[in-house]
Amino acid sequence: MVPFFIGVGVLVFVGLMVLGYVARAQRCKALAAWAAGEGLAFDADRDDSMDERFGEFACLYQGSDRYAYNIATGERRGRAVCAFDYHYQTTSAGSRGQRHTQHHYLSAVIIQTGLPLKGLLIRPEGILDRVSEFFGQDDIDFESAQFSRRFYVKAADRKWAFDVISQETMEFLLEMPTFTVEMSPADGNGCVLATGRGT
Repeated sequence: MVPFFIGVGVLVFVGLMVLGYVARAQRCKALAAWAAGEGLAFDADRDDSMDERFGEFACLYQGSDRYAYNIATGERRGRAVCAFDYHYQTTSAGSRGQRHTQHHYLSAVIIQTGLPLKGLLIRPEGILDRVSEFFGQDDIDFESAQFSRRFYVKAADRKWAFDVISQETMEFLLEMPTFTVEMSPADGNGCVLATGRGT
């Protein structure tokens, strides 16, 4: 059942990512048409409250000047869905004391499942993860060496991770574009978040 929700989230997410290749000036119109075709309401305006509404997801609390836009909401297969583009900015100091501001964009979809999910993170594995593994801070590895090389998996309950990430789920995720999936208990109304680089 849980892989089903991953699949639904990914399908919506892939729709956002495909539209990510459209020029920004055309993206809003394309997303509005996509949302209408999916039976979702669409609002292009800025929303500063997404981090408060879904505070269980740390990725929505990064940096400053956080806001969502191009927001599509509604139901898909009987579950509440919220898909959106997201912005935040970070500031760093250069070697000569000058300040640099970097703008970050991501696309995301959140599904409120109504199920008692447990915390789980599935994200692309990076170089720092391999360094941490060398020092004994390993993630959860699976029978598929290809999946374990490509994804970093973390969960307080390892059995839950193995229950969710079946062989079928691994094959499905390996075929999809690279993105991050996170599950949150959310007081018994478990949420699934899928995010990837936005435009």
